[in-house]
This record gives sequence, C-alpha cells and structure tokens, in this order.
Amino acid sequence: MTETRLGEYANKGNYHVVLDHDWPYAPVYLAKMAYVRKFLDKVDPATKMIDLGCGEGILVREYRERGTDIIGLDLNYESAFVRRGDMLDTGYPDGSFDMALCLDVLEHLPFESQGKAIAEIARILRPGGVFLMSVPNMAHLVSRLSFLVTGNLIRTSTIDRHPGDRPIGEFIKLLAPYFRIRVRSGIFPTFPVISLLTRYVPAKTLLLHRLYNRFVAYPNWCFLNIFTLEKKPAT
Repeated sequence: MTETRLGEYANKGNYHVVLDHDWPYAPVYLAKMAYVRKFLDKVDPATKMIDLGCGEGILVREYRERGTDIIGLDLNYESAFVRRGDMLDTGYPDGSFDMALCLDVLEHLPFESQGKAIAEIARILRPGGVFLMSVPNMAHLVSRLSFLVTGNLIRTSTIDRHPGDRPIGEFIKLLAPYFRIRVRSGIFPTFPVISLLTRYVPAKTLLLHRLYNRFVAYPNWCFLNIFTLEKKPAT
C-alpha cells in the first residue's frame, strides 16, 4: 500500500524515524521509546494490540516484523501496517483488542474530545485489557515553580500543538471511570538547570537524562508520565 501523509507528516516527513538529536524533545522521546520497547519485549506476541495515534508507526512496523499481532491507527497517516482512522470512533467492535497503546496523543486533542477518546479505547479493549499511555504533565516541577512566582503554569508545547494540555491529575481523573492504574512512571523531572540545558543543547544531555530518570523521576515532577492501566470490569 502506498503511504498517505496529511498534516504534520506531509510537512515534516518521517521526523520520528530520522531523529534530530538537537530537537529539544529528543532526550524525552528516546527515554519514552526505550521504556515502551522494554515493556513490549515482555508481551506475548500473540497479544492483539493497537497503537492509536501512532504516526509513522515506528513501533507497529518494528514489532510486526518480530511476529507481534499489532496494527496502527492514525488520522494523518496510512501505510501497509497503519490504517487511517479517528481514535474517537475507531470502527472496531467492542473488546477487539487485548492491549492498546496511546503515546503522546491525548494532549493533541481538545479538552472535550479527550474523555471520548479514553472511552473509545476502553470500549475496544476486552475486559481486563491493558492500556499503555504516555502524556505530558503541565504541572511538572518547573511549571509548578513558575506558578508560585507568576501564577501561570508553563505549557508543554504551543496551544495549537497541545490544545488539550493539562496537569497530570486531570488526566488521572479522566481515566478513573474506565481504568485502574497498575504502574505510573515519570520521565524527565524538570529541575531548572537541566531544563535549560535540554532546551538549548539537548544532544549533550542524554546521560544526564538517564541519571535523572533513574534516580529522581517522581512522576508529579516529570514532564512526561507513562501509565500501565487495566480496564475495569463492567458495572
């Protein structure tokens, strides 16, 4: 199947595939992908999975080639292993999947769509199904310090890119009706000095990020949170 690209993938190309290490988000992105790969490496390849909002489908391609039963869904991209579709209305029957991924996607949706997306993910998961989700935390450490001084939180990106930016506690409330949290982990606690270094010389901060993420990544301080969630039984 020929690739179809819309939105940022038409403008930027495969920018997640050919990664620019001077991209300020690169250290966080690399740490996130290492976390997800470590998680997926332990999953039975027969587990039926979907990666929602998967973009170019990096993980989908990688794990399909290893024999994993995984497909991708994205609104702006289509290929042999990624179907173009809307995560608010996937078109799949109830309980179609054992596991769902949604990595750095919900913040791109407006507030009123985020709960709908979570409900749809819950619908297409079987009872007890696993949901691996990452989302930025608008209330990371530097943002909290900013709020104390200025009264304003710091957005995790521009409002046009992240219209649904929220403090992590609000995402947890949206998840609560459908999922229980098995594990919650943090990536990149935004201490002021390392935050400045990451912004201006990201390629030189990779070792610092590994150390910070290993020893002081308290989720509420972190720029990114990763959740391993379990679908609650129907009531």
